[in-house]
Amino acid sequence: MPPRTSSQTPVRSPSQRMEALQKANAIRSQRAQLKKELKNGELEIVAVLQSPPEFLKTAKVMDLLLVVPKFGRVKAARVLTRCRISQAKTVGGLSERQRAELCETLEKRNSAS
Repeated sequence: MPPRTSSQTPVRSPSQRMEALQKANAIRSQRAQLKKELKNGELEIVAVLQSPPEFLKTAKVMDLLLVVPKFGRVKAARVLTRCRISQAKTVGGLSERQRAELCETLEKRNSAS
């Protein structure tokens, strides 16, 4: 039977799999640390969104907003809707307009609190 082309995952050597797994674990650890710092108030969400580290580019914006103190699912969804951003949007996928509008909205919320 001939090998399938598009619908099957590419064949990887065990060393390639281990490398990918290590990279994924490192990214997860870095994200967990960043989320912890956001939750504890050590980092500002606006600063993170304005110049996100490379490991955060594939993270969902909604997931980041949910760790910010005083932000729940409803408030985060409302902010994203106001900025015309999908809840599935990644940090790296934000356009300049979306990033600027989101940061501006979050800064207004911080100054109002």
